[in-house]
Amino acid sequence: MLLPLPLSRRVLATTIASLLSPLAMAQSTPASSAHDHGDHLTELSAVRVTASPLRGDAESLARPVSVLAGEALDSAKGATLGQTIGNLPGVHNASFGTGVGRPIIRGQDGPRVQVLSNGLASVDASSLSADHASSVEPFLADQIEVFKGPATLLFGSGAMGGAVNLADGRIARELPQRALSGRAELRGNSVNDERSGMFRLDGVANDNWVLHVDGLVRNTNDTRIPGPALLAEDGHDDHDHDPGHADEVPAVFNGRLGNSRLSTLSGGVGATWFGDEAYAGLALSTYRSKYGIPLGAHVHGEDGHGHDDHGDDAHADEVHAEDPVVRVDMVSNRAEFRAGLDNPTGWLKGLHLRSAWTDYEHHELEDGQAITRFANQGLENRLEAVQQTINGWDGAFGLQLADTRFRADGAEAFVPGTDTRTAGLFVLQEKRFGELKLELGARHDHSRLRPRDGQPERSFNATSASLAGIWSVSPALDLRFAVDHTERAPAHEELYASGLHVATGSIEIGNPALEVERGQRIELGLHAHTDRVEFQAALYHTRFADYVYLAQTGVVEDGTPVRLWTQQDAVFSGAEAQATFHLNHGAAGDWDLHLFGDIVRAKLDGSGQRSVQMDVPHGNHAHHYLVELPNSGYLPRIAPARLGSEVRWSLGNWRASLGATHHARQDKVAANEAETAGYTLVNASLAWRVDGNDGKAWEVFVDGRNLTDRLAREHTSQLRDYTVLPGRGIAFGVRAWF
Repeated sequence: MLLPLPLSRRVLATTIASLLSPLAMAQSTPASSAHDHGDHLTELSAVRVTASPLRGDAESLARPVSVLAGEALDSAKGATLGQTIGNLPGVHNASFGTGVGRPIIRGQDGPRVQVLSNGLASVDASSLSADHASSVEPFLADQIEVFKGPATLLFGSGAMGGAVNLADGRIARELPQRALSGRAELRGNSVNDERSGMFRLDGVANDNWVLHVDGLVRNTNDTRIPGPALLAEDGHDDHDHDPGHADEVPAVFNGRLGNSRLSTLSGGVGATWFGDEAYAGLALSTYRSKYGIPLGAHVHGEDGHGHDDHGDDAHADEVHAEDPVVRVDMVSNRAEFRAGLDNPTGWLKGLHLRSAWTDYEHHELEDGQAITRFANQGLENRLEAVQQTINGWDGAFGLQLADTRFRADGAEAFVPGTDTRTAGLFVLQEKRFGELKLELGARHDHSRLRPRDGQPERSFNATSASLAGIWSVSPALDLRFAVDHTERAPAHEELYASGLHVATGSIEIGNPALEVERGQRIELGLHAHTDRVEFQAALYHTRFADYVYLAQTGVVEDGTPVRLWTQQDAVFSGAEAQATFHLNHGAAGDWDLHLFGDIVRAKLDGSGQRSVQMDVPHGNHAHHYLVELPNSGYLPRIAPARLGSEVRWSLGNWRASLGATHHARQDKVAANEAETAGYTLVNASLAWRVDGNDGKAWEVFVDGRNLTDRLAREHTSQLRDYTVLPGRGIAFGVRAWF
């Protein structure tokens, strides 16, 4: 059952718990909800999943997929990817201040969650370190597709925990219905003085060319927060109720989150040609962002101000306003090519090629001086062949090749430059047997990592296979299941890290002897759709062999804790559920009630302790240690249970919503990791829309977030002792479709 809530919490949260408790051990794809898109309504579940070669929609795929598009995406948009999708069941945000937010899917993050742009890797440095932002822009996306659970069959071993794909339409998939169409948005926000604007234009030329251009500008100031950002010495936020204590905190840490301002510029152009049975398109884009690391969160170990996610070193109250001001200056340039043939042979329905070249770099600046440079260049190619139906089987198979060259230079380059080459072969098949639809898949990947500092080269082979199905019990109800075996090659930071990682306030030591990580998952789900209720739920359990994680060793060098990449078996179990109740349709408007909840538990699966040898670099030599690591216990930074509800209303040109989400106290923590208090966030929105002819429309909106101005710390954040979530904020603006 989901974690119980304190009686003092809102009656709304208690109601949610009682409704969801019979399905508390469950997971889902998103509720099928309608959104207004021009002059017609579209079911979100019917939106095509562009990253899948079988071109199914979210509801027709047996593997759990959520799609944000249209009005749902407009309402969820945030400055980072994690903020935008972090309220989907099973998905959370791993924030590092307001400028960084990577997605966590079912407790998995970092190199286990692949971030994609139009089906190909984004190629940045965001999985390397918590303070590195993803180089994708949610505001320019047509839709965002979230693959929950292993997505290795489609995208390789880097998607062992899931994948998030942003489809931006820079290369068109079909000819638009109108010769010229587009959208634009202007918005502001009181919580950070945001000033943002975006536009998009698509034009048809000569009846077979689609030309595209888009752009975005975003600027914010430091974010307002409900109280001091720094956690009190006793580990509680008592000082937000004690004005006397707040006066003792430097002003830069109180009321505003210091150095959290953000500046982003993004844009792209594209051209697509459509023939009778062929197409080809090219797109060029850039993403540039400058963001600050919150004060006190980026300090060096020698002065004793380091930190980590276990909270066992210097405390946040020891941080001073004179600590260095650190900002990140990021640039990512990308070129994409896509081409395809329809019915190229008698047994192929289609042949599709995707290619992307990315040139990424960012500089970390301390007090305006460049200290460290991270760069990543990558070329990825994916060839998909979609077969004609053979004896009732539909399917696709293909080849994926990638070559990336990562570099790190400067004082905080804790990972050596590494060249990585991967090659993968995959096959997907599906067939319907009466009321049962089966999906089968397999993939084999070979990867080779070559560090440039003389450490040993490593090669890995990873093989994954999956069986999933949908049993349509009735037109309104279907049951789902999935069983799969997945494998993941270790990432270069897990193998070769060796030095001070300032973002985590620790010395990280890689392990070049790491082996392939293996996982076996079973998932059961239920989907129900009636005129009055839409409901999805599922229960999953994944057992990992040789799970790779960053262990706290207990060793301290120069006042900085040492952490070691190591392996041990682990178990992840979780549940997700959501439901939409259509309460009333009449003269008073349409009233819906949306409820959701999720929970995940993650533990090492062993007993006793193990002895591990470790070498810690120290100048021109190394210190040798033999450390004892536990084989059991909870894993760190796992999101607590969550329950949410929202009442939605629409009448004529008006629509509004009011909702609350309760995040339970997280007391299932790793050794030496501090617990995190629970909190409830209340949100509301109001919009007025005017529809014109031929899909033209405009809308004025107001969105309120954290309306009770609650001081809250995310357990998933490595900076939870140094930052809190934004305070009460009112976003407002206008959108137009034409």
